[in-house]
Amino acid sequence: MKQIKRIVLTGGPCAGKTTALVRIVEYFSNYGYKVFTIPEVPTLYSQGGWNYLTPNRQLYYEGERAILETQLALEDMFSRLAEVCTKPTLIVCDRGTLDISAYMTPEMWEEITAKAGTDSNRLRERYDAVLHLVSAADGAEKYYTTATNATRYEQMNEEGLRIARELDKKVVKAWSKHPHLRVINNNDDFNAKLNRVIKEIAHVLGLPQPIEEERKYIVEIVGEIPESIGFTESDITQTYLVAEPGTEMRLRRRDWQGKVVNILTTKKKISETDQLETERQVDNNLYESLVKQADPYRQTIRKKRRSFIWKGQFFELDTFLQPVENLTILETNGIKNHEEVKFPPFLRVIEDITGKTEYYNYNLALKR
Repeated sequence: MKQIKRIVLTGGPCAGKTTALVRIVEYFSNYGYKVFTIPEVPTLYSQGGWNYLTPNRQLYYEGERAILETQLALEDMFSRLAEVCTKPTLIVCDRGTLDISAYMTPEMWEEITAKAGTDSNRLRERYDAVLHLVSAADGAEKYYTTATNATRYEQMNEEGLRIARELDKKVVKAWSKHPHLRVINNNDDFNAKLNRVIKEIAHVLGLPQPIEEERKYIVEIVGEIPESIGFTESDITQTYLVAEPGTEMRLRRRDWQGKVVNILTTKKKISETDQLETERQVDNNLYESLVKQADPYRQTIRKKRRSFIWKGQFFELDTFLQPVENLTILETNGIKNHEEVKFPPFLRVIEDITGKTEYYNYNLALKR
């Protein structure tokens, strides 16, 4: 079967998408992929004279509807091109359909998608992965510029930075229910940010990747988590399945206020330093069938997850409910060893557990 993968590259203003696209094309072309890039549709309309700040509400509505319909048409046309390519194909969308929802009310979004004959769930399913690059306005302000996009409304001043941060959080929230959303932190070294983008796409394509430790900490919540950070909350049920030696199979069900997504993840170590990791979404019927193959030596993990961006770094805060209690672990990815972790003030760090295997979910699930 022909391999075609469709990936969204998104993020707030001045996140590095333009540079990342150049790196993606060069890197994966060298691996034998035909890489198609779909241009940022809202910018096409802004350059054509439409302005999303227009006071004319009907003009605004029709503009956003046109952007959605153009995005869908471009994606479908490039998919047709991909079908007749002789090489494996990667389609990279400079922003995707759900980005548009961040700029309007939920009611307007529902109306516009209905007129296009679709909805948020079906739009989400169009993409194999979503990579959200955090805006330089959040944690890397000295790098924030409007030079790469002359139509940008979020100017390089305090008010512009505030608007850019808000947009960044709205966009990541719009994609929060996608099963393969990866948030790419700001780094002191911009190349490290770009390398993380390449690594995540290679993961989607099934290319072996270096084993990378997430930074993990046992923490205590000492204050109220402010609504202003735009966190998303979900309930996670995680079951480990019987697998061959050297392979870990994990079945995860994630519930956001009644919306359920099931993901089967397989990790296979192919050397001391490299592993092959694959993910695929499964429907509820297959989930119920697979869960019967649960590893008899491990218990089901249940936890509440809160995901958020703080000062340009993405965090996942897991409060465990089963099989352990009174355990809260903070995890972040893509932060280099020499970089400082910017802990939010509502958390108190109790212990750095990075690399401590007894705190891996796989081992926490072991029956005692």
